[in-house]
Amino acid sequence: MPEKLKDHKTDGALHFEPDAAKPKVGQQAAEIQAFGTIAKLPNGLGESVCKESVDRLNQILADTMTLRDMFKKHHWQVAGPTFYQLHLLFDKFYDEQVELVDSLAERIQMLGGLSYAMAADVAEATNIPRPPKGREAPSEQISRLLTALEIVLQGSRAAAKKASDMGDDATNDLLVSDIIRTNELQVWFLSEHLVGISPNRTH
Repeated sequence: MPEKLKDHKTDGALHFEPDAAKPKVGQQAAEIQAFGTIAKLPNGLGESVCKESVDRLNQILADTMTLRDMFKKHHWQVAGPTFYQLHLLFDKFYDEQVELVDSLAERIQMLGGLSYAMAADVAEATNIPRPPKGREAPSEQISRLLTALEIVLQGSRAAAKKASDMGDDATNDLLVSDIIRTNELQVWFLSEHLVGISPNRTH
């Protein structure tokens, strides 16, 4: 029995301790792991291999988080005759990117690294050009998404090959089976929406 509860025992009855249920808010301490470092786990991979994979995965994660948010932006802002179809398609692809983000972040943690998490850090790290705040026509939205998808695919292919060369088979499998295949399918679906349309001209 806790000492504080014993102290408040009177005539055989236990009395509550007011401070026991009070949240200890405002706590501050040093970080337990710095970003960019590896907390080595007994995973059969060398620390340098883990570090290389984590660095590459974090770049893909930052780009994927940006791509994810672009899908949601265009889901909200899409307009025109294809509104219904694209509104649903963009949201479907957003959900798929959400799953990829979680898989990438968890793989980074499995390797002993730290994943990007906050929007400001992602904005600094991503290779994907920032879209305007305003609404774009569907063809511009799709073109922008295709550019972002290609950036993710290029980084993922390079990282998958490097992971394979280093013997990091799980990272290679994640990139090939999940990231690359999902994004290639999204490229196909989006590209078909640009077939047979008149090109837009900026004057």
